[in-house]
Amino acid sequence: MSGSVNTTLLIIGGGPGGYVAAIRAAQLGVPTVLVEGASLGGTCLNIGCIPSKALIHVAEQFHALQAYAGDSPLGIRTRAPELDLARSVAWKDGIVKRLTGGVATLLKRHKVTVIQGWAHIVDGKTVDVTSEGAKGKAGAPQRIRCEHMLLATGSEPVALPFMPFGGKVISSTDALSPRELPKALAIVGAGYIGLELGVVYRKFGVKVDVVEAQDRILPAYDAELVKPVHASLKALGVGLHLQTQVLGLAEDGEGIRIQPPKSEERVLAADQVLVAVGRKPRSRGFGLSSLMLDMNGLAVRVDDRCRTSMNGVWAIGDLTGEPMLAHRAMAQGECVAEQVAGQMRQFVPQAIPAVCFTDPEVVTAGLSPAQAEKAGMDAIEGVFPLAANGRAMTLESTDGFVRVVARRDNHLIVGWQAVGRGVSEFAAAFAQSIEMGARLEDVAHTIHAHPTQGEAIQEAALRALGEAIHI
Repeated sequence: MSGSVNTTLLIIGGGPGGYVAAIRAAQLGVPTVLVEGASLGGTCLNIGCIPSKALIHVAEQFHALQAYAGDSPLGIRTRAPELDLARSVAWKDGIVKRLTGGVATLLKRHKVTVIQGWAHIVDGKTVDVTSEGAKGKAGAPQRIRCEHMLLATGSEPVALPFMPFGGKVISSTDALSPRELPKALAIVGAGYIGLELGVVYRKFGVKVDVVEAQDRILPAYDAELVKPVHASLKALGVGLHLQTQVLGLAEDGEGIRIQPPKSEERVLAADQVLVAVGRKPRSRGFGLSSLMLDMNGLAVRVDDRCRTSMNGVWAIGDLTGEPMLAHRAMAQGECVAEQVAGQMRQFVPQAIPAVCFTDPEVVTAGLSPAQAEKAGMDAIEGVFPLAANGRAMTLESTDGFVRVVARRDNHLIVGWQAVGRGVSEFAAAFAQSIEMGARLEDVAHTIHAHPTQGEAIQEAALRALGEAIHI
């Protein structure tokens, strides 16, 4: 043992939830130690949200230039572009480096003690941290004792037992740092991770096939939202194999064996296979079981204050299960930090927005019409198509719509959904209106700038009230 450290708050995991909790706790004067075994920023900054959006941008620009090399209706003509993949990946890595460096600077500025190493829980007040020493050898463990322990270990990709990661079978982490592009990529899973990366690779010129066991893509979203995305994928030339089971790699390794509906087993040719069937809480490998916490499968069970079943032990983010979203973890991190500092807080958001950065984008907050009906609510809805929005026309992005869901009796807004180019930026307005208890009239009578796509938000509220102007 190389000595010990005593602190008020010990945070295991330096992802979005962990580092935000550390900064907020330090702002409130709480002595804080943050332990991270890999890189600050967690999955989101290093191998998830940020790098994927960077590559999405590269792919969009490359695809647009390819269109301009043909017969563009905008009157722009250029030569066929070339992709320097190594430079694109380096640009992506540069953004990641700047952001993770910024997190490190913020933690230092707030006097958070950051320990680089792998934590192993001894008990609810004690953790041993092993750091990598010289020549890659583990050094002597450092013991940390705390009054409060915050578990923020995140999640990891789910592997298929009959097709584990390795060789031609890659995870989203591998797909975000390609050294070269395959000629053909098979993607197992049509959730947001698989489709976001599928669109990137297809726009880079790769032949892409997506295999999904359910009867439609993005099964977590309602069917109407998914239709424009499905149409866009088909237009891009992405092969969609729905209601199809994956049986394993082909015998020669040159693809995967699939079982289409009402058809014989066949081989889908592919140079690489991206398995994107979801993520699971990272709850093993650091001694969590020694605490004997109440669990929901692999997820740690928490209450509305992010407390676990053990006094003084808290948990946030992906470790606590769905929805596995970085912004949820951040909000929970702040919630815990303020409670450790003696404030009264609860984590009871009215809505947590979710965004799928496909082409077109999808954003939701609150209840869909089907969810409202299932909850026994008498609801009304208003839908405004982007085809009737002037700004959307000038952006060549008229595929999609904005939809609002509200109670019929008092017009309280309970949900928003949108699909279209750039609609991810609607997330803030959607969540804020629900969190503040806005009614249809509040949104309908708020002056929205013209010409903007945001006018579709106002128009959807007007239409729900039967007062639509532009449709």
